[in-house]
Amino acid sequence: MTLTIQCLNVDAHDPDRLAAFWQEALGWRRTYDTPDEVVLEPPAGSPQDGVAPDLLFYRVPDEKVGKNRLHLDLRPGDRDAEVARLESLGATRADVGQDPSVTWVVLADPEGNEFCVLRPYTAEELATL
Repeated sequence: MTLTIQCLNVDAHDPDRLAAFWQEALGWRRTYDTPDEVVLEPPAGSPQDGVAPDLLFYRVPDEKVGKNRLHLDLRPGDRDAEVARLESLGATRADVGQDPSVTWVVLADPEGNEFCVLRPYTAEELATL
């Protein structure tokens, strides 16, 4: 099989604004920028560069409606610190019906796209990576 994922496309009412949130959240770089499309890629030379799919924010005329059918799961070193940082960037807590006992936090970006901040890996899990 020769297929690889090039990018994840994110519909955006304001691609520049939404990309700015994700650029700051992930520490990624803009590699393409027009009024209708913005592409983010991992930092040049990082372990994710050329491996992780790009994020393409593409202008659409309508606002987001309903729950995402696809979302990002982010693995932090410190979940609570990252949640606080992401909220300071404009993320908000989201309720998608998750049980209160889950180990992740559901947030929404400035346009309402849900994503999850998972618990950190345990030392045992890190040893197997």
